[in-house]
Amino acid sequence: MSRQEDLRPLQRTKRTWVVTTIDIQEEDKGPFPKYAGQLFNNKSFNTSVKYLISGPGVDESPEIGLFSIADDANGHVYVHRAIDREKTSTFQIRFDIVYRETGELLDRPLFFKIKVKDINDNAPEFPKEEYSITIRENHSKGKYEPVFQVTALDKDEDGTANSQVSYFLSMQMSHPDGIPFYIDSTTGSVLLSGCLDYKTANSYKLLIKASDHGTPQLSSTATVNVAIEDANNHLPVFTRDNYQLQISAGQEHPAVLRLQVEDEDSPNTPAWRAKYRVTKGNEKERFAIETDPDTNEGILSIIKPLSYEDDSEMRLVISVANEEPFFLCKNGTVMISSLESTSTTVNIKVFQSQHAPVFHPPILIVQKEDSMKPGKVFRRYPATYPDDVYELAHDPDGWLSVDENSGVLTVAKEFDQESPYVNNNLYTIIVHAIDISPQTGTGTIQLYLSDNNDHMPTLVAPSLDVCDKKEGIRLIIKAKSAPVHSHSGPFTFELAEDSEDVKHNWKLGRNFGESVELLMLRSLPQGSYSVPVIIQDSQGFSTRQIQHVRLCFCPDGYVCKDSLLPQAAVRLGGGAIAIILTAFLLLLGK
Repeated sequence: MSRQEDLRPLQRTKRTWVVTTIDIQEEDKGPFPKYAGQLFNNKSFNTSVKYLISGPGVDESPEIGLFSIADDANGHVYVHRAIDREKTSTFQIRFDIVYRETGELLDRPLFFKIKVKDINDNAPEFPKEEYSITIRENHSKGKYEPVFQVTALDKDEDGTANSQVSYFLSMQMSHPDGIPFYIDSTTGSVLLSGCLDYKTANSYKLLIKASDHGTPQLSSTATVNVAIEDANNHLPVFTRDNYQLQISAGQEHPAVLRLQVEDEDSPNTPAWRAKYRVTKGNEKERFAIETDPDTNEGILSIIKPLSYEDDSEMRLVISVANEEPFFLCKNGTVMISSLESTSTTVNIKVFQSQHAPVFHPPILIVQKEDSMKPGKVFRRYPATYPDDVYELAHDPDGWLSVDENSGVLTVAKEFDQESPYVNNNLYTIIVHAIDISPQTGTGTIQLYLSDNNDHMPTLVAPSLDVCDKKEGIRLIIKAKSAPVHSHSGPFTFELAEDSEDVKHNWKLGRNFGESVELLMLRSLPQGSYSVPVIIQDSQGFSTRQIQHVRLCFCPDGYVCKDSLLPQAAVRLGGGAIAIILTAFLLLLGK
């Protein structure tokens, strides 16, 4: 083709097809067949013609038989049933005009797109009905940074009010302090409106509603379970402002003092675990302090002997902080605080040792227990001064071993009731505590090998039903005297740390003489638990008892559901007075 031919103007062709608007609305109720529109071709004047329709929706998928031309002479288009726009939104239809007599095409075909009109028949949908997230109490995100985002999709036509979604936030359960969250109504981003407080609420159940803008307005909901993880917004506080301590000169004193703190953060977390430091009075590095991982107490030790001449009186300042930095909430924003620790003082008087160590009680009477297997801790039997050296002075059959520093006695071999050293069911062990003087204190252990326990103190209620609660619950364990000597209190109590679970889950609190607090250190699932406790009365009789604790569901908050557990003390056997007379004679001799 020449360049001149390229520049020849194009001839405008006259439109021959005319189509009225063909309206189809989804989910139309009919009646059917229903008139949808009409088409016309200019070449049909003075000619007998026939209009034909074909393509998807007519004789091809999808939706075969949906459209037809009922009056083929006039091109009237009909629809035969309801249509779901979300399944098929448009149809590309072919229209033809032919001579009625010959069927020969009169004009070129017309391809016409029929669009299904949308109605608001779909609610916005969330991908999930329920979400679970965890947020730290000391979250670092600002007020306008999302902590979570949800998106609901609407299947109705894009760009219309039917598919435009707005989000709304509420709580499934009301909370007295309101809700610290809000939602961006356009994006579905969940944001914080201020600081979180684990003590106020450690979880939230948020209800998010997504609504479209169509008519009628449709909506759906999703639940977001928010768990708040405790962080350090409570400082550890010493239970005493000052301590008074008397120390013998010239020797080291391991574990000379245990300092207790209270911390309202969750136990056994970095926000709760304490770090102790001697901030004043330790310039010569004679003291050391460490944390007991089980009790969170500070254990103060003297690692270099003190001099009576030079250090007769001393004053230490001890501070405590947490492993995790302390934070506070200021104007709704989390801020790391410079206030990180609290302090107490320890006033020390150094004296020259003049007295021999003393065991308490001087005669300890212990009943044999089934759990006393080799390797198990038998008893803790310390003398007056924690820095004494311990040794076994009399253990003829080698049943026990002793830690020379702590005085903790451990089972070395199986107890044999047929041993020649057992007299009237009693086996005698003598322990010495030797100080630097050197002076020696003597403690006597009477191991009672009979199963008869009517000389031993017992629990008033060996079984307790407790409504299921979080950590920090305080139970009361009460002891009672043996029938043989009805007034043998007050009692001392000790947790028998038989396993790691016992140490991690339970702790004894204040001793009230006849009873003691049992503290649950962390949240435990519902079920039954065995807590071994050593009870010792004022006459030296010591026994190991099992306190059974059942954590259960209480519909009314007070009574366990379907509780069949009797709150009865363990029954006691008959007398064994003659067998214990030897122990009493030794006690009187002391």
